[in-house]
Amino acid sequence: MSEVPDTGRVVADRYRLLDPLGEGVASIVWRARDEVLGREVAVKEVRTPGGLPAADAERRHSRLVEEAWAAARVSHRNVVAVHDVVTQDSRPWIVMELIRGLSLSDVLEADGPLPPRRAARIGAEVLTALRGGHEAGVLHGDVRPGNVMLANDGRVMLKGFGVTTADGPPAPTGSGEPAGTPEYRAPECARGPAPGPESDLWSLGVLLYAATEGRTPFGRGTPADTLRAVGGEEPPPLRRAGALAPVIEGLLHKDPAGRLAAGDAERRLRVLAAGGTGAPGGGTAGPPLQPTVDGTAAAAGESGTVVEPPGAAVLTRRTGVLVAVVALVVLLVAGGLAWALAGDGGPEGRSQGGGESRRPAVADVTPAAGAGRTPEDVTVST
Repeated sequence: MSEVPDTGRVVADRYRLLDPLGEGVASIVWRARDEVLGREVAVKEVRTPGGLPAADAERRHSRLVEEAWAAARVSHRNVVAVHDVVTQDSRPWIVMELIRGLSLSDVLEADGPLPPRRAARIGAEVLTALRGGHEAGVLHGDVRPGNVMLANDGRVMLKGFGVTTADGPPAPTGSGEPAGTPEYRAPECARGPAPGPESDLWSLGVLLYAATEGRTPFGRGTPADTLRAVGGEEPPPLRRAGALAPVIEGLLHKDPAGRLAAGDAERRLRVLAAGGTGAPGGGTAGPPLQPTVDGTAAAAGESGTVVEPPGAAVLTRRTGVLVAVVALVVLLVAGGLAWALAGDGGPEGRSQGGGESRRPAVADVTPAAGAGRTPEDVTVST
């Protein structure tokens, strides 16, 4: 394994290494200072395993340079930008945007599973980053919590783009194996066909499963056992995902053609992140609508009562008053007719004193001023 350079070393006469940010088997990432532009950046140092044949090392380095070129094609607010690629000590060094924050894997390790609503927000931002890469013709190929950065300023950033391209096969690693983490690799990647954008959606589904359940659905003791589980087993039932479960299940469809589409998945994730239900075809961030007595839709409140839409209460009160007025008029007219008929029918209809028939006083309704008015125009004063 190559010697780790000391703090303060300057790479390519420009990037001064300050302190390590993260370290893995294949690389170490440094916080560095760009001496030319006077800004802090992240510099990825490639590590070459000891004993690796020179030809394999060269292929490995070439792949990483291609990865950086591909990542540089993706310009998106949720994607960590690649600024430069330099060569020193016969190895590539990749210069990237410095993100201050924690990786999602760090957060899960420290705090445990996420609430479904927070996981949905992170998933929506990761998905929009993936869609930006796919539109640029670049697949990610390694969507996992370690490649998702939760910045201190609230942004969700995806790093590691460029492992493979949308128009080519997965790039091999130094060992000849396809790139990507076995637990997050889509089943079609193991079967041979070239991956597509749907493969990144599968990986996002595994990421959301791990974020809410606290473990990946297919992780086994060895990479081979893990890949067999990915290709032939169904994920264990979701117990903590809540309303996020249907989205995760839709992303984890083993047939890429049956997988939840990116646009639909992003819409439902954003609805869930806003506190909605994310139901298929719904799209509303509020409670479900229920019919009212006049046929309009009303939302059910948290207590189960019906909350009327704007204007519904006014319309209901107006309708009730009009019904009462019409009923009163009908009763008055009917009573007047009955009285008149009784008065004109004979002696029992005449008064005992004056000899004139008594008729009820009926209000004179003159339609001249109000002719043509509909019941909605009637006002009632009390």
